[in-house]
Amino acid sequence: MSFPITTAVDYVEDVSPGSGALAPRAWYASSDADSLSLNGSWRFRLSPTADAQDDSFAAEGYDAGDWAEVTVPGHWVLQGHGSPIYTNHLYPFPVDPPRVPTENPTGDHLRVFDLPEDWPALSEGGTVLRFDGVESCARVWLNGTEIGEFKGSRLPHEFAVGPLLKTSGNVLAVRVHQWSAGSYLEDQDQWWLPGIFRDVTLLHRPAGSAGDFFVHASYDHRTGEGTLRVDSEVEGRVIVPALDIDVATGEPATARVEPWTAETPRLYDGELVTAGERVPLRVGFRTVVLEDGLIKVNGRPVLFKGVNRHEWHPEKGRSLDLETMREDVLLMKRHNINAVRTSHYPPHPAFLDLCDEYGLWVIDECDLETHGFVEQDWRDNPVDDDRWTPALLDRAARMVERDKNHPSVVIWSLGNEAGTGRGLTAMAEWIHGRDASRLVHYEGDINCRDTDVYSRMYASHEEVERIGRDLDGGTHRRRELPFILCEYGHAMGNGPGGIADYQRLFEAHERLQGGFIWEWIDHGVKDERYGYAYGGDFGEELHDGNFVCDGLLFPDRQPSPGLVEFAKVVEPVAITGDGADGTVRVTNKQDFADLSALAFEWALQADGETVESGSLPVPALAAGESAEVKLPHPAHGVPGGAETRWTVRAVLAGDTAWAPRGHVVAWGQVLLAERSLPSVAATRGPEAGDGVITLGPGVFDARTGALKTIGGVSVEGLRLDVWRATTDNDDGASWQTDVRHAEVWRKLGLHRMRHRLDAVETGENALTVRTRVAPAAWEVGLATVYRWTSDGDRLRLTVSVTPEGDWTVPLPRLGVRFGLAEADRVTWFGGGPGEAYPDTRAAAMVGRWESTVDALQTPYVRPQENGARADVRWARLGGLRIEGDPEFYLTARRWTTEQLDAARHRTDLTPGDTVWVNLDHGQHGIGSQSCGPGPLPQYFLNAAPAEFSFVFSASD
Repeated sequence: MSFPITTAVDYVEDVSPGSGALAPRAWYASSDADSLSLNGSWRFRLSPTADAQDDSFAAEGYDAGDWAEVTVPGHWVLQGHGSPIYTNHLYPFPVDPPRVPTENPTGDHLRVFDLPEDWPALSEGGTVLRFDGVESCARVWLNGTEIGEFKGSRLPHEFAVGPLLKTSGNVLAVRVHQWSAGSYLEDQDQWWLPGIFRDVTLLHRPAGSAGDFFVHASYDHRTGEGTLRVDSEVEGRVIVPALDIDVATGEPATARVEPWTAETPRLYDGELVTAGERVPLRVGFRTVVLEDGLIKVNGRPVLFKGVNRHEWHPEKGRSLDLETMREDVLLMKRHNINAVRTSHYPPHPAFLDLCDEYGLWVIDECDLETHGFVEQDWRDNPVDDDRWTPALLDRAARMVERDKNHPSVVIWSLGNEAGTGRGLTAMAEWIHGRDASRLVHYEGDINCRDTDVYSRMYASHEEVERIGRDLDGGTHRRRELPFILCEYGHAMGNGPGGIADYQRLFEAHERLQGGFIWEWIDHGVKDERYGYAYGGDFGEELHDGNFVCDGLLFPDRQPSPGLVEFAKVVEPVAITGDGADGTVRVTNKQDFADLSALAFEWALQADGETVESGSLPVPALAAGESAEVKLPHPAHGVPGGAETRWTVRAVLAGDTAWAPRGHVVAWGQVLLAERSLPSVAATRGPEAGDGVITLGPGVFDARTGALKTIGGVSVEGLRLDVWRATTDNDDGASWQTDVRHAEVWRKLGLHRMRHRLDAVETGENALTVRTRVAPAAWEVGLATVYRWTSDGDRLRLTVSVTPEGDWTVPLPRLGVRFGLAEADRVTWFGGGPGEAYPDTRAAAMVGRWESTVDALQTPYVRPQENGARADVRWARLGGLRIEGDPEFYLTARRWTTEQLDAARHRTDLTPGDTVWVNLDHGQHGIGSQSCGPGPLPQYFLNAAPAEFSFVFSASD
């Protein structure tokens, strides 16, 4: 005999989107109608299961005095109640849709509030209670009366509550469940963070107040006219003073306008006026079409230079305030980003207001991902199960209706990594029917049956080029559509590499309309144990480690080298030349704006130092135009004997909303005269002493030939080094079938190389040390010869490396490593100011730079190889001056490579007394194999005969 289970929480596992909520409508930040924020401190009780507590807490007069308190908006697991969970795509519970575990953390929230004294009389109009975001399922009561329940975590839900309100002592009770049927639709690559994490607001709705409305603002690029029509659920008038528009809702009005684009985000202030409410409007006129196989805005193709943006704050999770959102937008604009994909859910609506204001193209993505079903070959996938279709359509409608009045939104996205199925087709059909003014995107629709854009993620350079050349095949419909990389350049740890190579393809083939770097910010959780925590740091039984830290920003919103590199790669002005004819070629790479907002500056530099500078007249080139611009004649001529180059910068000519006057938008360098390579005449020979050999300023161990000092500066352990602390991109992703270099490097033993001394030879003018560097267990090795010569003041080291055996893998690095007892300040002439590697060096400007050793480190959340400065001609540190022949990569750090390799968090690294210096002839490329292709072949550091030299001397 069996007994029925209580039905009190059946709604948790119901596939429907909920009950009691009002129909979705357009969002706006404010109006002249009253509103009351219910954000702040709420009483909170956490239970281990959905049915552990009855509903009595929702009743008026309930005593919650012994409950804890949490901040709303917020996540209770980030406020000391439970722990966050990180998975990339695996569901952290058994997959049995729509069922969820009995262990279902449930947070009861209570807020008692009074209405303000000036709140309208309760008999006047109505009142709506709005939740902008709750994860993952909520049931709501007001003053003891249940008003509804809902799912759809990153979507708004409103409830009519007017008849239930009192002037004082209102009790709002919300029960939030971590797991629900909706969780199966929200398997995005991010932390699972339950709670009321967006705003809760009480909205007065006066009689005759605005309902839903749709702002249609198109632009005709042939006539320069914009047409405005506002369809409104409630009749009223539309007023735009700057355009002398005053028309009834539903009626079109045409005027000459300045169009809205991401480059020129012109907004016209207006109002929707109904009998009971005045709603501010910000109208941007623009037209989006699919034409000639291209995405066109206002008649022109656009090139997306975009990022994927999850919402993240290291202490507040997905609860972002307006200033944090603004900081994101300003950082994007200042780093030449022009587009954002709201991965993988609609953002806080205020973020889209900022995109309208400052100018960003937006792909607005629905709150939908069912990626975990891939583990069972997509069996029982909700998007192909008709029972779930109403929930899918509800999510699509809540996104579109909320965000439809934003000019920045040019494409709707059905969601991410949800397989294929009838439910997605239904969503696409509904969106196309509701809003024909935008395109529809979904990467999983490989044949583009339901979508308007061919989209892929992490396609290789080779495949992207084939697509650009229309050689990719596919259905006839797909071949006629534009292509974007909705995700590429996986920015996990050091990297991404190869984005400049992608950009060259985008610019070479019209069909390729750009892409979106994955992703904007590392999702590190601030943690006193580790600095920033990632998957597994909270004891999760299933997790995906630091795969959640894959952004262009560190968790504290400091730009990573990857963001600086991306800004250079996608800069809107190209400045090129060969220096021979005294001109530079300036190309406006924007899609719409001319160059009138920019000023140009030149500097003439000798050995990295500016000797002359000035302004450079450049015409206000239209988008796509180029001009040859004559450089000035230096007043004092070109310095003789020095490496000289022009550096030309494009800067903002005046203050803008997103950056001040003088902000550097783009730059280029043109070489005039190459450097003279260092030369050391071998005029001094080695001299034997008491257990040592002296050669010029160098002192060596007589038995081993090991360098001990240079000019009195102690040098420890100088020898060949081929190992680097593997990067996330070296490690690659476990599911990838191609070669993951860190794996083969470790198998071969490149992290534990043995150094065999074969000979120490003293000649008339040289000290030669012969060695073999090889891993245990294998026959391959590197025959390495160190040849030292001196002119008395300087010491030259020439390293010759000859591979022995069958080397089938590239090397991580090739150079020498040594330790210095004291080193703090570092000065160098070469690429800077930040780190650079073979396929991440576009942003390395050649100049003279200075830093501390500590500031040379890049603070990746998971420690790994970092901090190399490229193309270094010479460097000074620790009492030494080091010149390279040829140029070299420089790194210096207060821990060994082995210690760096073993560290899992920043706090694992403890500075030592020795500064370890690497002078590298070569580094292997970075790539983006943490979730994409590895380095291109031209960036491989293949094992091959090599010779390189360094000249050491005591510095002043």
